[in-house]
Amino acid sequence: MNEQPEAVFKKNFNSIKSWAEDERPREKMLAKSPAALSDVELLAILIGSGTRELSAVDLARQIYATASNSFSQLSRLSIKELIKFKGIGEAKAINIAAALEIGRRRRLKDSLEKKKIISSRDAFELMHPLLSDNNYEEFWIITLNRGNMISRTHRISEGSQAGTVADPKKIFKVALEDNAASVILCHNHPSGSRTPSNKDKQITEKCKNAGAFLDLPVLDHIIIAGDTYFSFADEGML
Repeated sequence: MNEQPEAVFKKNFNSIKSWAEDERPREKMLAKSPAALSDVELLAILIGSGTRELSAVDLARQIYATASNSFSQLSRLSIKELIKFKGIGEAKAINIAAALEIGRRRRLKDSLEKKKIISSRDAFELMHPLLSDNNYEEFWIITLNRGNMISRTHRISEGSQAGTVADPKKIFKVALEDNAASVILCHNHPSGSRTPSNKDKQITEKCKNAGAFLDLPVLDHIIIAGDTYFSFADEGML
């Protein structure tokens, strides 16, 4: 039986091959550069093919919108969550997860190569690849020498979406073992809210006082919320 004209039109419209060459993601990348593609087009290349109803670009747009149009939010989705989308099998989900992990590791490597912290932004960029995609809270510290050069980053604790416990005794034990001259506190808010909680303020105050006693000052406390952050130092709260 011949297909109805409407069905033929829909199938051809959904096929990327029917698009103008400069509108196809792969051809666009070859003709221009990866930077010329939108986030959705890059995701469509990872997906490779769509469904009978949706092109790869339409499917990518649907997935990206579900992740609040953010690769950071998208990277929080597990492979099991990705394959819930019609048209995304295990292989495609693994491709997406692997590409996002490569991006995270590159950001981390770039931030570590800076070596020196001179602003809250530097601290944020160092810790963002480690914390921005987490679905649960983690508390870390950055230990620094007298030139504000990074000694190491240490995970102090991890908790749930609701919070984590940071013990000042453990924080300064680790810092003293590193022979640190100063420390920066850092944790994430999976909720996406930058606003410090009362507990955040209390732990900051405790660590500030302990650091002053030990002559090991706390330079800042950074709260990472997705692609944004809050700095206690910048806000005059340290």
